[in-house]
Amino acid sequence: MKTKMILRSLVVVGLLSTGAIANDPGNLTKPSPKVQGMIDKFKLKVVDYKYAKGKVAKGTRNGAKALLIDARPNKKYMTGTIPSSLNIPDTDYAKYVGQLKDVPKNKEILVYCGGWKCGKSPKVANMLKKDGFTNVKLYQAGEPEWKKKNYREVGLAVIKSAQAKNSAVIIDARPYKKYLAETIPGAIAIPDTKVEELKGRFPVNHSQKVITFCGGYKCVKSHNIAKKLISMGYKDVSVFAAGMPAWKKAGLATTKSASKAKSKSDTPKKPMMSKNGLKLGPDEGSVDGYWFDKLIKADKVPSYVQIVDVTSAEEFKSGHLKGAINISAEPLKANELYAKLPKGKTIVFNCTAGGRSIEAWQKLKDANLDVSEVYYFDANIDCKGNDCKIEVNEPLE
Repeated sequence: MKTKMILRSLVVVGLLSTGAIANDPGNLTKPSPKVQGMIDKFKLKVVDYKYAKGKVAKGTRNGAKALLIDARPNKKYMTGTIPSSLNIPDTDYAKYVGQLKDVPKNKEILVYCGGWKCGKSPKVANMLKKDGFTNVKLYQAGEPEWKKKNYREVGLAVIKSAQAKNSAVIIDARPYKKYLAETIPGAIAIPDTKVEELKGRFPVNHSQKVITFCGGYKCVKSHNIAKKLISMGYKDVSVFAAGMPAWKKAGLATTKSASKAKSKSDTPKKPMMSKNGLKLGPDEGSVDGYWFDKLIKADKVPSYVQIVDVTSAEEFKSGHLKGAINISAEPLKANELYAKLPKGKTIVFNCTAGGRSIEAWQKLKDANLDVSEVYYFDANIDCKGNDCKIEVNEPLE
């Protein structure tokens, strides 16, 4: 009898310990000890994906049932966020919190960032509580979990790049007359009211990148199409929620009018190599992510490059890129960070999701320090020791 009880206990423990893994293979499914400490200290409630999805509701800013706050850097927010979200980076809280000046203090707010290891969301949630907001919660699984399960909202730079490179199917969800009058060049018309009869226009490949748009932040039509695509099994679906009004306001070409934007040919091209020979990415301050990823995996990072992991000492100790050194950038002032960088090297910042490396670089640039040989690697990096899984983030430009 005693043996049977022990076996039953082992089975139960096994089921409990593997249940989270079954739902999200290979990923952390609870806060890291550091983040959990912040959650406990600030007395924050953590909600799950189902809860967050219910609050996103229609996906529009006026249709969401709660206010969602993305605590990541603005560049990460613009690349892709949870629909209806506003951006309040933890490092620029004072600059961005003004967006909430007319929000009632009892409004339900869900704060998130780059996943279970990300401490930005509890920091912002605590700041909001200190500012008098009384109903603040965390969706700590954040943007990484949402991205796997649902569509995202993207900014102007993303759809502009996709349109220029023909790298996505762009769908105009507005009525067909609106489409005929004026649309984004290359977009196809699938009005949300005609989706059943026109769904044959959706791409055959369910992994194809798709971006929908309509008449702006209050327009639900693009969200309706995006939800339909997700229900049909499409994996890479985004909504350009700012829509046609933002595209036109930016002076970009439409099927009706000539572009007022400055031609790329009139703009001096940025050098694609650093002075020391580092291949640069299209985003200012970035290293070419795919090129750098190949060098890391082949163990051929040039000797003139020093990778600087800007995460905390605790995170660095648990795993980091081979050859990296650790300088935790967040608590340091720009001059302090700059003074700690190795001299005579081309510096490449990295972190776990790209956000903190971008911030470290921006901190130096904003202080007018010489960043001519300082760059960042924008990638999701998950390391156990020096065994690292790297997923390069798509550039904005």
